[in-house]
Amino acid sequence: MTMQTEPFIMNIGPQHPSTHGVFRIRVALDGEVITDADMIMGYLHRSMEKLAEERTYTQNIPFTDRIDYLAAMSNNLAYVMAVEKLASVEVPERGQYLRVIMAEFQRIASHAMAVGTFVNDCGAWQTPLMYMFKERERILDLFEMTCGARLTCNYVRIGGVSYDIPDEFLPKAWELVREMPGILDEYEGLLVENEILLARSKGIGVLTAQEAINFSCTGPMLRGSGVAWDLRKADPYAVYDRMQFEIPVGRNGDCYDRFRVRLEEMRQSGRILKQCLEQLPGGQATNPVPLALRPPVGEAYAAVEGPRGELGFYIVSDGGPAPYRFHVRAPSLINLTALPKMTIGSTVADAVVILGSVDIVVGEVDR
Repeated sequence: MTMQTEPFIMNIGPQHPSTHGVFRIRVALDGEVITDADMIMGYLHRSMEKLAEERTYTQNIPFTDRIDYLAAMSNNLAYVMAVEKLASVEVPERGQYLRVIMAEFQRIASHAMAVGTFVNDCGAWQTPLMYMFKERERILDLFEMTCGARLTCNYVRIGGVSYDIPDEFLPKAWELVREMPGILDEYEGLLVENEILLARSKGIGVLTAQEAINFSCTGPMLRGSGVAWDLRKADPYAVYDRMQFEIPVGRNGDCYDRFRVRLEEMRQSGRILKQCLEQLPGGQATNPVPLALRPPVGEAYAAVEGPRGELGFYIVSDGGPAPYRFHVRAPSLINLTALPKMTIGSTVADAVVILGSVDIVVGEVDR
């Protein structure tokens, strides 16, 4: 005799550790199996895009820190690149190198958080997360000695960066870069063959390459599904065209592949950092621009390969000191659209792991 269960609705969030922020999923369950999933966002909406239309181009830089607060440097860079494209501002070579150095350190710090919390979602206790935080703290120390901030850095400026690096930066940066291969070997030895991690993530939350493309996914979500697309190679910016690195990809498009892609991207970021530190030129780091910059009438879009994927800013100028239109292409929001597809048919416990593998920042989802 087959047992029949009564379908019921359950909320995951909005206040719950596994939602990675103030985010809610309303799931319909048949026993433990999810039959439908409805994402409810907006709890963290701050109207940043509208507020940015009332402030000068320079005053908007701190807003970008608060969009993805785990990757402030990447957000700063994407925004100022759009403004520079709009206003035809050139950036000195040293400034371009410093931007890449900060962006790659930020990628490692962000992925350390993503991998650590993902392993927690799979059932581990705090040990792996603390391992990741050990190196993340060293990167935040580098940010702090450069610009005085650890999280919301507000470092990249239109025309370059706010400050050149201090004398103590390069020795500390070199020390970390030289140690990165050994650190990542330790991470992999701890996690990659862990039987609990394998059981919780292999074959879970599968997203095929075509599905990832159809959902407009980017970053580790897309590359985890086997698509070797990375803006740093597909449409190089700053000095990425001078860098030698590989694009890690997965084969199965499951949670485990997305985890492995992030680990390998940290290794590739270490390669890029080594090249940047070796090639770092002298000279000015910034090309000064007027505080109340007035770009000519027009529009511009610029994007970077952020830790979560293609992070883009679209700006329209009417010739005034503030943008007429300001819009963010937020990878967390777009990658999240694939969540119902990946979770329907899985269990509640698997849904927590799947959400963790997407690596969202709710500040970027809602803005």
